[in-house]
Amino acid sequence: MARQFPTRSKPGADTSKATPTQRLFLALWPEDGVRAQLAAHASHWAWPAGGVRYLPADWHVTLHFIGNVGAGQVEGIAAGADVPFQPFALNLDQPQLWPHGLAVLCTAAVPPPLQALHDRLGQVLRGLGLPVETRPFQPHVTLARRAGAAAPPSAFAPVRWWVRRFALAVSTGDREQRYRVIRQYR
Repeated sequence: MARQFPTRSKPGADTSKATPTQRLFLALWPEDGVRAQLAAHASHWAWPAGGVRYLPADWHVTLHFIGNVGAGQVEGIAAGADVPFQPFALNLDQPQLWPHGLAVLCTAAVPPPLQALHDRLGQVLRGLGLPVETRPFQPHVTLARRAGAAAPPSAFAPVRWWVRRFALAVSTGDREQRYRVIRQYR
């Protein structure tokens, strides 16, 4: 069972009837072969002491961060996210250091079917009354946090991913397994 996160309330408010929430997101979830490619890529980085590397089980490409939702909303979100999409090739070929110490692997170009899936899911979320990120979509896999002093590899083989599925996932709050897939869509 997913860890339940309490809703936030005003100081002094009666929280005895607080509704449990889950911190959800939609993501591309790699299969074992893609995870192996990502692991090979990550092994070519020079990682600083104190950096927090993500475990291979936690690697994904976020499509939409949904955030905390009431447990009663999860099934509606899961059903609404069941949208058709065209499988596509995703080439992760741009290792980058982002602000706040994020080490990521990005794509040089967003494949049109990925952008279409992202847009379609955004429409579904808006239709459910959920907020949707307004910044441009930048598909990436986060490899590590607190890694501002990391050195990305200068030469490496791109990660080639044939995407045939995506997932609705929950943040667990557990360092050993940060995320858990609730439902997969093919």
